[in-house]
Amino acid sequence: MTKQESLTILNNYNKNTLMETLEIRFIDIGDDFITATMPVSPKVHQPYGILHGGATAALAESVGSCASAFFLKDSNKIIKGIELSINHLKSKREGEVFATAKAIHKGRTTHLWEVRIVDEADNLISLCKITNIILDKQ
Repeated sequence: MTKQESLTILNNYNKNTLMETLEIRFIDIGDDFITATMPVSPKVHQPYGILHGGATAALAESVGSCASAFFLKDSNKIIKGIELSINHLKSKREGEVFATAKAIHKGRTTHLWEVRIVDEADNLISLCKITNIILDKQ
C-alpha cells in the first residue's frame, strides 16, 4: 500500500467523529511515525483567544491511538487510550499545529507514544505521552 493510500484510509476513519469536527487530517506516515494537522482558529480557542488544551488533547489522543491501530495491523484487536499526559509549553492563536506520534514502547498489550505538537515554524507547542491498551475484539 502506498503512503497516499494509507493516508486516505486514515482520513476516511475521521468521518462523523470529533476528528472531523476539529478538522484533524493525517498528512504523513512513515515506518515509525504518523503526523496529523489541525487548524487553529476561534473554533478551537479557549476564552482568551488561544488554542484550547482540550483540543490539543484531542489531537494528541487521535494521533497516538491511530498510530497504535495502524502499526498493530491486527483486525482482531482494538485500541483504547488509558492515559494521556500533556505539557503545554507555548500558546497558539492562529495557523496550524502538527502532531507527530513516535513509539516509545510497542509491547504485546500496551503501547506508549510520544506526541510532539509543533507550529508551522517547528516551535514546540505541547509535548504529550499517550498509553494505549491492546484488547481482543469481543
